[in-house]
Amino acid sequence: MIDITLENFETEVVAASMSVPVLVDFWAPWCAPCKTLGPVLEKLEAEYAGRFKLAKIDSEQEQQLAAMFDIRSIPTCVLIINGQPVQGFMGAQPEGLLRNFLDKHLPSAEELQAEEQEEQAQEALAEGDTQGALEALQSAVATDPANDEARFDYVRLLLQLGREDDAKVAFAPVITKAQGSRRLGALKMWMDALDFVAAGACGAGAEADFDAKIAANKRDFDTRFARARWLIAQQRWTDAMDELLEILMRDKTWNEEAARKAYVAVLEIIEPPKPKVADGQIPPEDPVVASYRRRLSSVVLS
Repeated sequence: MIDITLENFETEVVAASMSVPVLVDFWAPWCAPCKTLGPVLEKLEAEYAGRFKLAKIDSEQEQQLAAMFDIRSIPTCVLIINGQPVQGFMGAQPEGLLRNFLDKHLPSAEELQAEEQEEQAQEALAEGDTQGALEALQSAVATDPANDEARFDYVRLLLQLGREDDAKVAFAPVITKAQGSRRLGALKMWMDALDFVAAGACGAGAEADFDAKIAANKRDFDTRFARARWLIAQQRWTDAMDELLEILMRDKTWNEEAARKAYVAVLEIIEPPKPKVADGQIPPEDPVVASYRRRLSSVVLS
């Protein structure tokens, strides 16, 4: 719990809410219901162990802040997430209702644990500890099976390591969501390309065969697309996108925009996790991803 003034409001409420929800309690020393509510909120803050931060504002001493939130009566509580008020309540609520309110809006303990494990995985990858990253991501998925971001990172890393069977097992619980999710759909496209190659569609000397057919007919889009899938299976990402661009430059809508969809999927796969930056700053975009996004836009919009 922290006392908020006009001077520390931006730091302790707005900026802090970018990483953890902040519950702002507007109160006054003379307010009897405030004296009832306050200790209960402090107890819940301790019990919820980091799932939210309690900030108290004396509405008489900080009238400018009270006016900013249009406080008409006290106690009034407002929940701030990502710098924005999302919900609130007035009056001294029973503990059970307060728990219901918090549980409705706050991330669960499992979600927070999974997020921490994801961060550990990214740190491990940055240090070159691939096995440590894999174990952390596996734990994140086990902790919070509904966390599709952690599952994406886990399946992607398995595929990068050539562990296709393990990747398919990890992907199976969300395969029905792939059609409606760009990121999950990208993983399915990658696995489909691996299956395409494994089925014998690209045998020995495949690259020479592709080149010969394309040289004979630059509009042989079936061969160009097969070559792109073969390149994707080898994780030759920029070569694959270059081939897909060759299709797009000649026919943007070929085969229900298959080339554009595959190109966008590759961008999803190769985009690295965004680094942490100071609040209010935009993380830099990976230069390769940025370059190929611009090339796609140039071709599609031309």
